[in-house]
Amino acid sequence: MCQHQPACPTADSADREAARLVAHHPEQGWSLLCNGVLLFEDTGELLPDGQIIAPHRPLSATKVATAA
Repeated sequence: MCQHQPACPTADSADREAARLVAHHPEQGWSLLCNGVLLFEDTGELLPDGQIIAPHRPLSATKVATAA
C-alpha cells in the first residue's frame, strides 16, 4: 500500500503506528495510516486483517486525564 520512500512500517510491524496518515477524523476519533491500520483516539487499533489491538494508553496519562 505505501508508496513512500523509505516505505512506512507494515501493519504487522511493532512500529506500525509510525506510518503516515492517509485520513484523519478527530471528530469521529479515528485515523487511517498508509499501512491500512485504523488508529483510534483511545490508542486501540484495527489491523487490515481484522485483528484488534486493545488500547494501550500509558497508565500515567489515564490518571492525568481522569484527574482533570
